[in-house]
Amino acid sequence: MRPSLTYGDTQIPLAVDSWPKSYTVVDRMRRGKKVIVPGDGTSLWVMTHNSDFAKGLVGLLGHEQAIGHAFHITSDEVMCWNQFYRITCDAAGAEPNLAHIPSEFIAACLPEYVGGLLGDKALSAVFDNSKIKSFVPGYCATTPYAEGIRRTLAWFDADPARRQIDAEADADYDRLIEAYEAGTADALRRFRE
Repeated sequence: MRPSLTYGDTQIPLAVDSWPKSYTVVDRMRRGKKVIVPGDGTSLWVMTHNSDFAKGLVGLLGHEQAIGHAFHITSDEVMCWNQFYRITCDAAGAEPNLAHIPSEFIAACLPEYVGGLLGDKALSAVFDNSKIKSFVPGYCATTPYAEGIRRTLAWFDADPARRQIDAEADADYDRLIEAYEAGTADALRRFRE
């Protein structure tokens, strides 16, 4: 099974966020702080709600002709990171305050993002679901990201104990944004002199 980025009630699936405490990015949004978008935010990506992934997986269970095959099980909804972040901001009731930072700069400053960002989310990733649809007739992802992320945020909002913040990651994001903006300002100053 090749599910790509699958999320559900307990995970906010944005490119630069604390995976163990994914509410961190929504907390930043709701406080009006900048959130980091890799690159210019235009690379394409696919998010799949876990309920949709389950439809494809369950359809393959016990399917003898599927043995030995690899299957993509993803949504057919393709959007860029800017769209995912803006939709998440809208679901959170926040205005987008996006900081576009090159993926290489993010990975250089925060090496824990090398594999997940440079090796995965920095480039476009669009999947062909024709094989799963041929083995599981009627397979179709029916949860658009806008609906899925609203459900996810409702789960977090239902219990304050779920809204955990990764203080270290939050501080790292502030430092990263400050460093990038200072570097840009310094470069502009040097070229304008």
